[in-house]
Amino acid sequence: MDVSEMYHDEFYSFLTGRVSTAIGRRLQRNFKLIGLNITAEQWSVLYFLWNAEGISQQELARLTFRDKPSISRLISNLEKQKLLVRVNGSGDRRMNQIYLTAQGHRIKDKCMAQAEKTISEAMSGVDTESMRQAQALLEIVFNNLK
Repeated sequence: MDVSEMYHDEFYSFLTGRVSTAIGRRLQRNFKLIGLNITAEQWSVLYFLWNAEGISQQELARLTFRDKPSISRLISNLEKQKLLVRVNGSGDRRMNQIYLTAQGHRIKDKCMAQAEKTISEAMSGVDTESMRQAQALLEIVFNNLK
């Protein structure tokens, strides 16, 4: 295996989730440290609801890059934790609108503080220009695959 193949293998590893998985684990750990029992995946759902309530399960699936069964499971688990509710508008479960409960609203600031802490930990030692370059590169990769 030559150097360029090794580089491609490692880069592929990063693109397929190595960094994302590490950040998700750290985020979950940071939530746990302050007594929040939510996963990084559940946080991603809550994040979009904090920005716009009443969106459909399908829209949440699209926004979080999840398939229908995964988003349904995440929503069910968040309902069990009393952080959100489904409101059925048409009899079709896919068309449920999702709303936060009072408890779901209350944890926003704590969650966002832990998310900011996690990103700060992840980006420690990375200068602004490097971040801009990485973002630009990943945006190109993402757009190539749309």
